[in-house]
Amino acid sequence: MRGILGWGVHLPHRRLDRTQIAPIAGGGGGKGTRTAASYDEDTTTMAVQAARDALRGSGVGPATLWFATAAPAYLDKTNATAVHAALRLDRETAAYDALGSTRSVLAGLRAALDARTPSIVIGSDLRIGLPGGPEESTCGDAAAAVVVGDDSDGAPVLAEVIGRAGMTEEFLDRWRVPGDPASRTWEERFGETKYVPLAQEALKTALGAAGLDVDGVDLLAIAGLHERACASVAKKSGVAADRLVDRMSATVGNPGVAQPLLLLASALEKARPGQVVVLLTLADGAEALVVRATDAIASHRPARPVAAQVAGGSPVSYGRYLAWRGLLPVEPPRRPEPARPSASAAGRTAEWKFGLSTAQGVLADQRGTVTTFTIDKLAYSPSPPVVFAVVDFDDGERLPVELTDVDAGEVAIGMRVEMTFRRLFTADGIANYFWKARPVRGEDA
Repeated sequence: MRGILGWGVHLPHRRLDRTQIAPIAGGGGGKGTRTAASYDEDTTTMAVQAARDALRGSGVGPATLWFATAAPAYLDKTNATAVHAALRLDRETAAYDALGSTRSVLAGLRAALDARTPSIVIGSDLRIGLPGGPEESTCGDAAAAVVVGDDSDGAPVLAEVIGRAGMTEEFLDRWRVPGDPASRTWEERFGETKYVPLAQEALKTALGAAGLDVDGVDLLAIAGLHERACASVAKKSGVAADRLVDRMSATVGNPGVAQPLLLLASALEKARPGQVVVLLTLADGAEALVVRATDAIASHRPARPVAAQVAGGSPVSYGRYLAWRGLLPVEPPRRPEPARPSASAAGRTAEWKFGLSTAQGVLADQRGTVTTFTIDKLAYSPSPPVVFAVVDFDDGERLPVELTDVDAGEVAIGMRVEMTFRRLFTADGIANYFWKARPVRGEDA
């Protein structure tokens, strides 16, 4: 039995209210919110958080890591190795990028399902649209990960794969030239005429392989950046509307490469033992994955449930969001810019820098309490003020750290915090990754 052993999702803490857009940009916007990665987040840091939650939920050490994104921090250099280091995986664990499109994450998923050893597949995306355009408000930022393996890998299979199918076809409905911040699209009806028959064929083939018809589908998740085609496929699928998985368009937006695994995770968190979940993805063709929830799913508790993350979050102003994305030039901090990070120094201290490991233990996995803090309005930061705190960890260690995902007015002595992998700054094209602390919120506080 091969299938899903665990999953994890990261939705950024900040949310952009779409009603703020039109008064400033002169167009666009709409109702609801979209997730907005913070100034210190990128696809690599979001991937780390999703993968940490997925591995924590499964307890399995993967033999292979696949990292898919359409917004990589680097080209030429493998981005998956930073994720690998932050997860403190063994050197023998292979780490590979799958870059460029939503379809990339499906390549990693296929490879993981075909492998004989456990794998983790991560989809992470940071979507940008031009100010006032439709994609600015309809897209979102997120990461999601799944651990794939079988019953012999040390954890129970939560959802067994019982059918899959993939259709590939070349046509131009969306493209982005390397270096451009936003995608361009062809006339919507053209993409719809291409995607709908491909999706219907993939769904029929995958269900046939599983020995089912549409009446046997309990939950259908439809992913893809072509919103009109996804809506049309949903109507023509034959699956009842109350069995369609919410695409979270009104709360999260469309996070591109991350969306297939995000919707799969959301569906699995709703599934009961024996129920059939189908993930149908439209991306330069169509892919269908059919899984059946096992008895083990009834007792599985994800590290951070999707619904809880959707319900959480804090607002970010439209002006600050534009500045974070580099779409609104602002006065830089009147302080010397950080020096370029040293490759040799980072190599010597990799266990500390990426894994936050000390001789006493791994602080990345610890929670702590703020014992004192300061709010610095003069330190170099693209999003001032900077909040520094001294944190007493539960294992007895003490460390001064920067806080993130928090407003200065929220910080208080006694606040409970956990560690999160972030980007301190970028200099000369080099991202300087390290760990920050963020408040523990929700039921875990």
